Amino acid sequence: MTSLSKPIFSKSKLGLALIAATMISMASLYAPSVNAAPIYKVIDEKTGQVTFTDRPQNYEQQAGKKISQTGVMTRESTVSSSNSDNASSPPPPSSVNTTTQNTAAKNSPAAKPAINYQLAITEPSEERAYRRPAQNITVNVQVKPDLQAGDSVSIYLDGNEIAQGLSASVATVDILPGSHKIKAVLKNEKGQILKQVERTVYVIQNTQTLQNNKKIAQQLLAYQNLPWHQKVLLKMRQKDSNLQKAQSSKPVTNDAFTKK
Repeated sequence: MTSLSKPIFSKSKLGLALIAATMISMASLYAPSVNAAPIYKVIDEKTGQVTFTDRPQNYEQQAGKKISQTGVMTRESTVSSSNSDNASSPPPPSSVNTTTQNTAAKNSPAAKPAINYQLAITEPSEERAYRRPAQNITVNVQVKPDLQAGDSVSIYLDGNEIAQGLSASVATVDILPGSHKIKAVLKNEKGQILKQVERTVYVIQNTQTLQNNKKIAQQLLAYQNLPWHQKVLLKMRQKDSNLQKAQSSKPVTNDAFTKK
C-alpha cells in the first residue's frame, strides 16, 4: 500500500508545477516592462508652450525647441508611445486663438469716445464785402469743446488751404474781385472730417484807384507808340511846363521895399 501511494503523490505535485509555470509565462507576455524611463521637459521658445514627454527624440529635429530632463521617472510600457504623443499634442487652435484674443483685448487701450464738436466762423460773422487792396480778410474760428489730442482745424479759401489753426489773415491785393468761399474744416487724427462750416465773402476793387491806374496805363501805352521826334518834343514841353510852374511858385517881391 505504501509503495503504491508514492507515485500517485509525485504525479499530482508535477501537475501543479506545470500549471504554475504556464500561468507565470502567460503573465509575462502581457505584463509591461518595468524599466524606469526619465521624463523630459520641452519648451517652445516662440510661444512658451511646455510639453512633458518620455521621447525627446521626437522634438530634437524641430527648430525653436528647448529640451531638458526632469527629476521625474516613470515606468515604460509597450503602449507608452501613443500616450506620450497624446499628452504632448498642442491644444486645439480654437482654444489658443481664444486665449490670444482675450489677452489682446485686456492689453488694448479703451477706444476713445467720439466728441460732438461745435464749429463756427465768428469773423466774418456774415457775408460781407472787402475793398481791394485796402482791406484784409480776417478769419476767426471757434471750437467747442476744446480740441482733443490729434484733432485739428484748417482754414480754406476757394478750396485751397491757407492756414492751420483757428485764425488767418488774407490780403485782398492777391485776390481777384468777385465772390470767394471761406471754409473751416475740423478733422480727427486719422484725417476724417468731423465738422465743416462755410462763409461767402466778396472782394471789390476801389473804383477811383482802378480808374487812375487805367488812365496811367493808357497814357504810358500812348507815349510808347509815339515816334522818337514826338517823344523829344513832348519831353521839351514837359520841361518848359515844369519850369513855368517853378517860377510861378516863387514869392513875388516889391522892388520899392527891397531897394535902398
